Order: sequence, then structure tokens, then C-alpha cells
Amino acid sequence: MKLVFASNNKNKLEEIRHQLPTDIELLSLEDIGCHEDIPETADTIEGNAILKADYVTQRYGFDCFADDTGLEVHALNGAPGVYSARYAGEEKDANANMDKLLGALNGNINRKANFKTVIALNKNGAQHLFTGIVEGTITTEKAGDKGFGYDPIFKADGLEHTFAQISLDQKALLSHRGRAVKQLIEFLKK
Repeated sequence: MKLVFASNNKNKLEEIRHQLPTDIELLSLEDIGCHEDIPETADTIEGNAILKADYVTQRYGFDCFADDTGLEVHALNGAPGVYSARYAGEEKDANANMDKLLGALNGNINRKANFKTVIALNKNGAQHLFTGIVEGTITTEKAGDKGFGYDPIFKADGLEHTFAQISLDQKALLSHRGRAVKQLIEFLKK
């Protein structure tokens, strides 16, 4: 089975390819000749996943899936949320985003947060949504050099290390994206 993942984010592609069974061939936007930046103008994580999946299906005619992820920090009323990638500006600079978030939480003892990923799958003319959520805390400083985005400052509940300090196998089992992808795979196997 061939399936397009509506993303050019190499880190996300690697994480998802790592989880998918070998009978599913994952194509990126680059693989199908889509080089434009798909607008993410919805005000929810679900909405952005749907926008991206629909964009590829409508313009390129492929069965595909797209994801959107947000880090929701309790003390910041759910921010950065849907704006996680652009929290510190349109450049989508992960270090600037982490620095801004750590600054916003400076001195705050409530560091609870959750990562949420929604995957929108367009297959055979129908749309299906899969949601993965992991609860955790924001650390006071960056740790680790694996992963991407906010991984160096997010520690899942029950884990002694940040997502940037664990293996891809561990992250696939524990992370928000890993949980959503697991649901996607179970659906595709039916």
C-alpha cells in the first residue's frame, strides 16, 4: 500500500517510517512533487491536520494522511497549542520557541503540559481522525540531542528523561505522535 504523508518535515517522516510496517510505502510531499507550503490557518490542531490532508487529496488525488501537533502548557492556558511551531515567530525556530516557553514559565511551579497529535487520514473517499496525547512536564532547561521541536524540554509522566534523550523505539511507544500513528496502523490493517 502506498500512502502520502502530507509533510516535508524530515524528523516526522523518520519517526513515522520507523513505526510503519514494511508493507506500507510512505511518500512525502516532495515524492509527489508538492513543494508549496500548505497553509495551516485553522484555529485547532484537528483543523490543521484536516486542512493539510484535504489539500493533498484535492490537488493531487492521493490517499494521504497529515498530522498536526501542539504543546499545551497548563499554566499558559494551553499555549502555545496550535501555534507551537510558530510560537516565537514565522521562522519556526525550535530553539527560539523553547527559549520563549522557558522564559514564559520562569519561576512558575506549575509546569504541567501535554503534547497532542491529531492525524487526519483521507482514504477511499472517507476521512478518519486519530488522536494521541501524552501528559508530562516542561523541564527548566534543555536536555538531549535526539528528537526535534520541544523534545529537549518535555518529560512525559513516569519518564526520567526528556523526549530528546530517548531512543526512537521508546519515543514511538510513549509519544503523542507514536500513539496516534499506532491507531492509524491498526485502522489500516483492518
